[in-house]
Amino acid sequence: MPETGPEGGFGLYVHWPFCAAKCPYCDFNSHVRAEKPDAMAYARALAAELDWVAARMDARPVLNSIFFGGGTPSLMPGEAVALVIAAAQKRFRFADDIEITLEANPTSTDASRFADYATAGVNRVSVGIQALDDADLKALGRWHSVAEARAAFDIARRTFARTSFDLIYARSGQKVADWERELHLALAMGADHLSLYQLTIEDGTPFGVLARAGRLAIPADDDAAAFYDVTQTLTEAAGLPHYEISNHARPGDESRHNLVYWRYGEFIGIGPGAHGRVSFDGALTATVAERLPERWLDRVTKRGEGFAAREAVDRAAQAEEYLVMALRLAEGLDIARYERLAQRRFDPEVIADLAGHGLVEKNGGRLKATPRGRMVLNRLVAELA
Repeated sequence: MPETGPEGGFGLYVHWPFCAAKCPYCDFNSHVRAEKPDAMAYARALAAELDWVAARMDARPVLNSIFFGGGTPSLMPGEAVALVIAAAQKRFRFADDIEITLEANPTSTDASRFADYATAGVNRVSVGIQALDDADLKALGRWHSVAEARAAFDIARRTFARTSFDLIYARSGQKVADWERELHLALAMGADHLSLYQLTIEDGTPFGVLARAGRLAIPADDDAAAFYDVTQTLTEAAGLPHYEISNHARPGDESRHNLVYWRYGEFIGIGPGAHGRVSFDGALTATVAERLPERWLDRVTKRGEGFAAREAVDRAAQAEEYLVMALRLAEGLDIARYERLAQRRFDPEVIADLAGHGLVEKNGGRLKATPRGRMVLNRLVAELA
């Protein structure tokens, strides 16, 4: 592994699993507890698990990014965030332009809390706004109002060099014209980066139960495509083109941490339910942590790590994962890298056929999905793999 890091970069994901309430569309590993968890005990366990992983890695690459996700990381006290960042800095050399992001919920943020995060080393915040319509926020199970969300984001912009926020579109009952008006409002808020996701109904969630009972409907595929087209047109015109299917940024303000995933770099995942891809004993290894926070904490306390599984990723699986991730990017994938991992060449007839249907384009040594191709990405992956 080169000194500067693996292909695609090197990141650290920190999972904070606790939320004040569970949103009905969410299938992430998030948990609501009647009693407030011991934040510093969890922070010390996160640092211990990071130490365990770092001690067993094949090399110590330069760390490009840290991402505190969840759950609701903005429920963490500043000293807990500082402890984890200090543990990372003890184990790894930070890149000069390291990006340290923390996800924040409008209901758990204020100026002093943001100031504590900035002091700890956080330099980028992503605010989970989700909608700029009060009725839809209520339908999504969100506890904040539009006014509270805007106020939280204004504080973030004053405190941090880089900011982002999330919105969900193609919501139940939403029309394309409604989304167009909402997106105009969002673009006027001055974010450097926007994550714009189509609502998906996940099994095991309250929305999934309602959908199966016929009590919740989202726009049909053709209408969802219209939402996507409007999203691309307005963000491009505003100078925040997509660089990944659901993510838009001003040039230079792309999420460096998420690019590690999409460029198929390596990353440590610590905390309950976190996933990682890191090199142990000469093999890229997939790690998955225990999902239940209390069980994870007990295991780390006793063993130094909370992993439920660690498994080597063979080259064929690496090739497929790289294909799936990189085709989401506007820059596409490096053909030579894919063929090196897959130990085979792309079938030129398949690429020619897909290109003839306007689904992919080959530019130098890169293969990219076209706007039409991104709408049928699963088909592209299946045919190319």
